[in-house]
Amino acid sequence: MLGIILGLIVLMVLAFMGWSIIWVAPIAAGIVALTGGLDLLEAYTDTYMSGFVGFAKQWFPVFMLSAIFGKLMADTGMAKSIAIKLANLIGTKRAILGVLLAAAVLTYGGISLFVVVFAIYPLAISLFREANISRKLLPATIALGAFTFTMTALPGTPQIQNLIPIPYFETDAMAAPIMGIAAAIVMAGGGYYYLIWRQKQLTARGEVFVEPKDKTVFEVDGDMPIIWLSLLPLITVIATLNLLKWDIVISLLAGNLLILLLNIHKFKGFSNSINEGAVSSVTAIINTSAAVGFGTVVQAVPGFDRLTNMLLGIPGNPLISEAVAVNMLAGATGSASGGMGIALEALGPKYYEIALNMGISPEAFHRIASLASGGLDALPHNGAVLTVLTITGMTHKDSYKDIAVVAVIIPIIATAVAIALAAMGIY
Repeated sequence: MLGIILGLIVLMVLAFMGWSIIWVAPIAAGIVALTGGLDLLEAYTDTYMSGFVGFAKQWFPVFMLSAIFGKLMADTGMAKSIAIKLANLIGTKRAILGVLLAAAVLTYGGISLFVVVFAIYPLAISLFREANISRKLLPATIALGAFTFTMTALPGTPQIQNLIPIPYFETDAMAAPIMGIAAAIVMAGGGYYYLIWRQKQLTARGEVFVEPKDKTVFEVDGDMPIIWLSLLPLITVIATLNLLKWDIVISLLAGNLLILLLNIHKFKGFSNSINEGAVSSVTAIINTSAAVGFGTVVQAVPGFDRLTNMLLGIPGNPLISEAVAVNMLAGATGSASGGMGIALEALGPKYYEIALNMGISPEAFHRIASLASGGLDALPHNGAVLTVLTITGMTHKDSYKDIAVVAVIIPIIATAVAIALAAMGIY
């Protein structure tokens, strides 16, 4: 078990240093294999790669179609159209709410949170300028809308963090709706009121909007589809996935085809958008598959039984131990999907067995796994955090404290609320 802990420490430290998990995960897995008495070469070529390839085989179509969907929504102007319309309806006096809701709608509609950051930023900086709000709050505002409740809590979200638990617990994207909605209210409400409080605090200190040094900002206006047409692909993905119970691959494929049909006059740019979306999906799926491969090796060593007993021995509801395992691994890898992939690959079958034996709905385990993946994942080395800081031109010193509150602390509190509801039999 000490070898497993050492492997996790190596994984976490190297990830914090910014080294790619694609090659860090095999090194950490090698440490686990050596200390666990496994043949090193066999552990890598067989055990590790079995987990790696198995995850990639199951999820690559989803990663690819989701990335293409987001890229097409962005390049056709549909994402921008939705964001601007929502912001105009809310008004500049509520700039934080406008940016938050625009990011949330796009993310819940199935657009990758990385794409949402690029789509929202031009609008966000325009609203913050008009409302005279410090740009220090821009990253946290976008993070709250894109990295939290629409990613893990709201039932039916087509984000990968809500889909990965499905095969482990034999559930669907709508699993444990009451728990999910309650957690979403805590995240969205708590995060919004925190940002409003911070806005007042900064304004009182004289910290208001300052023009960014980098003036390279995409135009907010331009050739964009009307709002109702722009919403149709998002509605299609959500409705077919949750109402018609289509497979997520078919739902995303339908959404992509609808985007192409509604923007047929822009067909010359389709190939570039599809190419870029497909290429970007490769890095995402390999990163997560690498993390899952590490979990497969952990599961193969003798010390895993002790680790399992230690986690399952955490006092109270077994959902607590699941939340701890997923959250810690998400923090170690700096990835919500990667941390959850490791945890469920190693412990998913055990938790499903516990659910059946103890009479706890598997849906509750699904929702807690999803919620817990969205806590410590947003530590400073997280890829999405680095992206939003880079795009907004802010530093960790400027804005990470606010990101930590809305994307780490409040989501962990929301997970605790969901566990409390499950303990009362409310799913």
